[in-house]
Amino acid sequence: MSKTPRFDLPLVISMCFLITLSFFILKSIAPNLFPGYLLLILLSILAFILFSFLDFDLLSLFSRHFYIGSISLLILTLLAGRITRGVVRWIPLGALTLQAAEITKPFLLIFFANSFFRKYTIPLMIIPLVLILVQPSFGVTFLMAIGFLGIFLALFSNKKHFLYLGIGLLVLLPLVFYLLAPYQKSRILSFLKPSLDPQGAGYNSIQSVISVGSGGSWGRGLGKGIQTQLSFLPEKQTDFVFAAISEELGFVGSVLTISAIFLILWRLTVFINQAKSPEARAYLSGLFATILAQVVIHVGMNLGILPITGIPFPLVSAGGSSLLATMIGLGIAQGSRKR
Repeated sequence: MSKTPRFDLPLVISMCFLITLSFFILKSIAPNLFPGYLLLILLSILAFILFSFLDFDLLSLFSRHFYIGSISLLILTLLAGRITRGVVRWIPLGALTLQAAEITKPFLLIFFANSFFRKYTIPLMIIPLVLILVQPSFGVTFLMAIGFLGIFLALFSNKKHFLYLGIGLLVLLPLVFYLLAPYQKSRILSFLKPSLDPQGAGYNSIQSVISVGSGGSWGRGLGKGIQTQLSFLPEKQTDFVFAAISEELGFVGSVLTISAIFLILWRLTVFINQAKSPEARAYLSGLFATILAQVVIHVGMNLGILPITGIPFPLVSAGGSSLLATMIGLGIAQGSRKR
């Protein structure tokens, strides 16, 4: 355990800004989440502080345990998870629920950052991806795969490996599409032309674009968004929180939100250069790739330029498991640098 975690000031300021923004925007568009969601915010902050004190080399010693625990949680989700709208993603814990696919992300990144040179890495990587995909949760599966790709790119520079990886992805794409639930296939197909089904598969995309465009420069004001307050915008507190920010806080609020998250990504690139070991560098690269992909996809689908996949905006969207996983991941990142 590190005695001096050396909290990175730009990282902490950006995190605090996004969490504060999350509080105000969620308080405006989904007041029913409070005061319970405050407990999850405090828990996530404590988790960030705790993992900032833990040295990456110490966590690496438990990487196999993290993998076994992660797989166990994902299997438990399928066996005892709560079924909501035809999907099984949450484990009920009294009044709270745990989304194992989110919580396991940073711990699986630790395992594979320490195990990429060992045998059977690819089969061990496929297991969690399949367990998440069959829930089904295509968005989280994709983010996890992107994280693994980040680790791969950090550890290998041989052009042949990139070729093999590209061929493998092309071969898997038809299989992935076949395994998707009907509503997920419909989302992807409706992305090409939402107007074909404006009251069905294309509805979410159309309402999101309207919300983004109606905010203007300064927004309509907290609690005054027509799309959000009158519930035209679906899943406004999770999948479409960026559209809600755009409507109520305008272009200025949107730019500040994106600037804060990209400041975090910039700090992660600095951490990568300061990594204490190749394994720590691989973990940081995987975390960077995951958060970057999450931001690009979330904003892209809110702007109507990417298919809707149900991916939250880091640190802003409602979702205790996603918030906790991101804060744990960033805490681990702090312990991955040279002291």
